[in-house]
Amino acid sequence: MEIKSIGVVGAGTMGSGIAQVFAQAGLSVCLVDVAEPMLERARMTIDRSLSKFVAKGALTSADKDGALSRLETATTVDGFTTADFIIEAIREDRDAKCALFAGLHAVAKPNVVLASNTSSISITVLGEASGRADRVVGMHFMNPVPVMSLVELVRGQATSDAAMKTASELCGVLGKIAVESADYPGFISNRILMPMLNEAMFAVMEGVGTPEAIDTVMKLGMNHPMGPLALADFIGLDVCLAILNVLHDGMGDPKFRPCPLLRRMVAAGHLGRKSGQGFYPY
Repeated sequence: MEIKSIGVVGAGTMGSGIAQVFAQAGLSVCLVDVAEPMLERARMTIDRSLSKFVAKGALTSADKDGALSRLETATTVDGFTTADFIIEAIREDRDAKCALFAGLHAVAKPNVVLASNTSSISITVLGEASGRADRVVGMHFMNPVPVMSLVELVRGQATSDAAMKTASELCGVLGKIAVESADYPGFISNRILMPMLNEAMFAVMEGVGTPEAIDTVMKLGMNHPMGPLALADFIGLDVCLAILNVLHDGMGDPKFRPCPLLRRMVAAGHLGRKSGQGFYPY
């Protein structure tokens, strides 16, 4: 089936970025969230992002206008009855995602693949909740979506080869590089990344070094483009905690235990860049 129209659920940072890259690639996109203010903020974010590409010469003004013209927004998924491919990017909560996938199955065409941008939750579980487990895949984009070239494709226990092929071909349309992961907690990316960020937080808590010192060591000593604590602030400390909880619960291994300092910071509302305060002030 030729894919021409995309449904995206969730207008946060990831959802708006995903909607943008599909629209840039020439596909019609319907971006859904629960309230108009969220959708308006997403449209403004996408407009600013496209403008930056125009300023850098990577896009023309006509390209930008074309991408925006292919983007529509809605507060329900009722319009997804005509979508050729659907991807969700809502909060990292298993129950919420399972309920959404069950609802998407009810409105989507029978042969449509449902994808999740989850960074840690089991695709097998989401597939079972959906009622079309063979057509559910993980499609984990990296942040910021318009800039990062990787997409982690995750195969659930029942995911068909055809569904994986569809998702992989879409990555090619977007100019992204797809890497397949098995369905384990955290997949490849966060199984490796999150323990490093968590250990950096333990180092702060134990007084091994300041956030500045730890990040400087990792940037200058390990040639990382961004220190682990600045990266955690960028991702969102609440998101880091949610992923670590999934890893800890799913693996049953104490090495994934979230740092108590991370728990306290999230409880205090210090979530990183989006709240104005994390390991650094913003």
